[in-house]
Amino acid sequence: MNEIKIIDLDPVDLQLLTLLQTDASRSNQDVAAALGISAPTCLRRTRRLVQLGVIEKQVAIVQPQTLPGYGPGLQVLVEVTLERQYTEALDAFEALACAHPAVQQCWRVSPGPDFMLVLACRDMPDYLRVSQELFTQPANVRNAKAFFATKRAKFGTQWPLHPAG
Repeated sequence: MNEIKIIDLDPVDLQLLTLLQTDASRSNQDVAAALGISAPTCLRRTRRLVQLGVIEKQVAIVQPQTLPGYGPGLQVLVEVTLERQYTEALDAFEALACAHPAVQQCWRVSPGPDFMLVLACRDMPDYLRVSQELFTQPANVRNAKAFFATKRAKFGTQWPLHPAG
């Protein structure tokens, strides 16, 4: 199991993370100016946060509706309950789900189902294929309850950062 190390962050680190979560494409000079620090200091702080694992990755978020024929046509939220919940069974399903390209998010949850998944599928036949790959008997799934998204009212990736105290 990966050990999580708690990192002490000062107010400048918190402001830096807030700015980068809002728009990581901003230049280092622009971010430094917004924080009132020098560009080399800003770059050192950013690299430190990456090395420490605080910044997991930087990505481009695509608007699927702008990519007809390429983006997911069907977003599905699925509650998954396993037949057996011992540690190895939970770990095995998690590994299966996380390795599947249609799975955008995989959460272990409690109480209720064992997992919540967010899937991106091209269409209903694609969802059927994905569900057969993820929710059949060898995967130890007792029940999978799917909810089909009809509208994305909000989507975010920012983690709210507040100073400890």
